[in-house]
Amino acid sequence: MTGTVPLNVKWGKEEILFDFVVAGGVKGLKSELEEKTRVPADRMKIMAKSKGLWKGVLKDDFDFGSLDLSSVLSKGKGGPLQLLLMGSAAELTGPKSKTVFLEDLPPEEVAKVQEPSGLQNLGNTCYLNSVVQCLRAVPQLRKGLDAYHPTTSSPHAMFLMSLRETYTQLDRTADPVAPSALVRATKMAFPQFAQTGPNGAPLQQDAEEFFSGLMTIAAAEIKANNQIKAALPFSSDDELGGANNLTDALFGMKMEETLTCDEFDDKGAAGEDKMQVEGATGPIEPPVKSFDLLRKLVCNIQGGSDGASQTNVSHIAEGINLSLNGSIEKHSEVLGRDAVWTRKQRIARLPPILCVQFGRFYWKATPDSQDHAGVKCKVMKPVAFNGILDVYDFCTEDVKKELKKSRDKALREEEERIAKKISGQELTGNEEETKMETETSEEDEELRAALAMSMQNEEENPKAVGPGLPANFQGQYELFAVVTHKGRDADGGHYMAWVKASNNSGNVEKISDSDEDNEDWFVFDDDEVSPCKTEDVLKLKGGGDWHMSYLNFYRAKK
Repeated sequence: MTGTVPLNVKWGKEEILFDFVVAGGVKGLKSELEEKTRVPADRMKIMAKSKGLWKGVLKDDFDFGSLDLSSVLSKGKGGPLQLLLMGSAAELTGPKSKTVFLEDLPPEEVAKVQEPSGLQNLGNTCYLNSVVQCLRAVPQLRKGLDAYHPTTSSPHAMFLMSLRETYTQLDRTADPVAPSALVRATKMAFPQFAQTGPNGAPLQQDAEEFFSGLMTIAAAEIKANNQIKAALPFSSDDELGGANNLTDALFGMKMEETLTCDEFDDKGAAGEDKMQVEGATGPIEPPVKSFDLLRKLVCNIQGGSDGASQTNVSHIAEGINLSLNGSIEKHSEVLGRDAVWTRKQRIARLPPILCVQFGRFYWKATPDSQDHAGVKCKVMKPVAFNGILDVYDFCTEDVKKELKKSRDKALREEEERIAKKISGQELTGNEEETKMETETSEEDEELRAALAMSMQNEEENPKAVGPGLPANFQGQYELFAVVTHKGRDADGGHYMAWVKASNNSGNVEKISDSDEDNEDWFVFDDDEVSPCKTEDVLKLKGGGDWHMSYLNFYRAKK
């Protein structure tokens, strides 16, 4: 029997996460919950939302030893066991622990309660600082780095160990950290980042190039099975889908590419003259299907992926769609010559962490210049994005089929909840009674729904569409970090990181005229860290001289 199991207990609008010691039994579980919620043990009604546990309300004499918890956890698709707690908290009688002042805490404890620490700029290293701060909010990556113990002192190994040590320093202090070792290791691992200008000062580098280089090194170095399992302990080999390193397990997307020749229709006709082939009943040139691996999606700002489209892109979804579709010139075996083919890419395996790069920088040829070297330019146009990115339309039909099961289930539950809430309100007359009756009705309905869920037999659940994804994943990702660039010069300017806070300081309100939650974020301007809100982040769409999004990081939404 498993010694401890991770639990996620839903209590009203709150979710309580903790590791439960199984040996403590039902009494130990209720004692732990009473301490965290102040709900008396005798008032508790605990039900299982995860499959394979008990049915109905948990009884005091239930034996956890009768459960195969390892099997239940493996079905949880990377998450803790889901429970539902019903019961009202007792009146607060007084503090149960001694008051501790901030000045009395050690530095590592102060770092946990104050604003996160920043990174000093050691000479045009904002490109590095911004990416490091964003990836600091990826716990799976941190766990994979902690499990990495190289046997050599190669530049790549030194780079990853320096990155891990930088995160350790950031966790232990509230003061800015000087990433000296990481900067040195970066220049050893990537010699191009050691370039200097005429005055000897380090040149500004590209944050995306640093991120991609980091991903490449991690893929080559962190590939042991125990390192992948440290990051994604509940993911099976089927869910990993061939991902054999940490990078591809966390960020990798298996892409299905289909090429179809434009000069044939479904009746076997080619070109405008409809060159018929006698007896043809289907496409003469069969589609060409292949698979590739991507570690980020690209939001094409200028137009289609063939470079010729003049489509105006104003939203991130439009840019991603354009980058996944386009036209290429390719040899046709049937025609015996080159022909135009339509290219369509779709995601066949989804990642727990999704990165989207805005194509803001491009290379422009300068044939009339003296050196004909060309110039790197920046696209300033605004491209909006939201707190949630839905990738359903970018997936293969097989993946859509599995996502649709979860989406249809969530839609049915929401419709039933709204219908019963409206019905409960119509039965009351007095406004105050309406409020009380509605709250009671919702609580009773949640209790009945949980009971029904725990009593039903195993049903066909959606198949896994990727590793480390939450149960009943619907294909939606929530924004948690952004790397921005400020300035019109592609080889200069300044990078900053915007990272979502792990907890909100107060009640979360909606952004005016939208359904977006205005949650707490932090902006990292090297060593200066300031609080901000979701509404500030969503303004980073570009269109002026202010900071604009360059790399957006999303995590699978529960």
